[in-house]
Amino acid sequence: MRPAPQEGTRPRVVAIADTDSYVKWAAALVGGVGERWDASLLVLETPLVVSDAQLAAALSGSGLPRDRVARVSYGGLAARLADLRPDAVVIGARGPLVRVLARDLAALERRPVVVTGLPGISIPATRKAVVYRLQSDLFVVHSRREVREFGALSARTGYAHRYALATLPFARGARVAGGVSAEARDDRPARSDLVFATQAKVPAEREDRLRVARLLVRAAQADPSRRVVVKLRAASGEHQTHAEEDGYPELLASLGPLPPNLVTSTGSMRAALAGAEGLVTVSSTAAIEAIAAGIPVIALDIFGVSPQLINETLADADLLAGEEDVVARRFRHPDPEWLDDNYFHAPEADDWVEAVEELLAQRSARGLPARAAFPRRGGALRDAWERRIALGRSDTSAAGTAAYIVGLPLRTGVRLIHRVRRAVMGPAQQPGPAGSSTQVRSTSAVRTSTTRTS
Repeated sequence: MRPAPQEGTRPRVVAIADTDSYVKWAAALVGGVGERWDASLLVLETPLVVSDAQLAAALSGSGLPRDRVARVSYGGLAARLADLRPDAVVIGARGPLVRVLARDLAALERRPVVVTGLPGISIPATRKAVVYRLQSDLFVVHSRREVREFGALSARTGYAHRYALATLPFARGARVAGGVSAEARDDRPARSDLVFATQAKVPAEREDRLRVARLLVRAAQADPSRRVVVKLRAASGEHQTHAEEDGYPELLASLGPLPPNLVTSTGSMRAALAGAEGLVTVSSTAAIEAIAAGIPVIALDIFGVSPQLINETLADADLLAGEEDVVARRFRHPDPEWLDDNYFHAPEADDWVEAVEELLAQRSARGLPARAAFPRRGGALRDAWERRIALGRSDTSAAGTAAYIVGLPLRTGVRLIHRVRRAVMGPAQQPGPAGSSTQVRSTSAVRTSTTRTS
């Protein structure tokens, strides 16, 4: 990272991120502000930190130059922040790590404005996402619907947050008319790939993931002249934001000899979409990136629609389709009425930059009020435990080691109790993300859902 410029009029904003999706999000978010801020990114070394290849893919098209990015250990983070003297810090990380970093920043004598957010589709709004980020001054979301749903969640729970709207970085610059951007129409004949966007946790069950793998083989066999590209989130040995079991390379290999036009890719999604005729996913945010580029989408309906599948908003866009549609490549553009409320609002509706600058002015004039963390028992030992869980081996403190030794057996016992309780109650009685019962919408009810959310 090149040295930060001398004190000037531009706010100094530092993003901190570690995993693939959050590094991509944070780099594009602050990189999109241009010269308005002096922006940089610190890639925090954690057990799930991006590789150099993943970092390069994340920075591609982000607007953030490579010399404004540096890696840093947790042990060296405080000193690096002291050198950079940020006016604001954007934390792009999983909830447990946001909680740790926000707590560290809150302890500073003249703390920066703390901004956080989620890197993709965030419907349904969840209590956990809010609770982990309570010590942040601003929570960035990416659609009008997300502003409403997170605001309603805060009102129900009493966990106060200030939410601000930002165009999802991967949808920035799209000129969408009826679901097809003007740029994409020009080169449509050159695009022939069916791109499948993998996800680590959706679907969760091995048999469901095998079903998808078999579907991809069928799609490749149906037209040997066109490729089926399985877009992986990580190469062998690399990490993802969420741990993946039953990865698609292994699942596909278990099916025997594969068609030569079925290939995998670990490059950027942007590069994969450059040759895409259409995109297939269950619920990946890659669907939004594809729509922004004018590329039609299929959101697989074969597992239903539920909060756990994170596909409710794609269902409302009328993007659901089944296996035969995938094989025949009958891709869909979103319902035009869905766009404005879901990730494709007008750029002038964005208010996150103005919200940050309002907080910066408040900080300069009279300082920022303290924001309380979620109340919990345990004091310093609990803090050390949470830091160790969030950072893993990257936390080398004696307190973290002691807390881990004490806390691990306790956590194992609590999880066992929860498993027994779930087995007794059954899945139908389990609370959903917002405290309601889990429900799976049948695909037959999806077609009329747009009118309920627009």
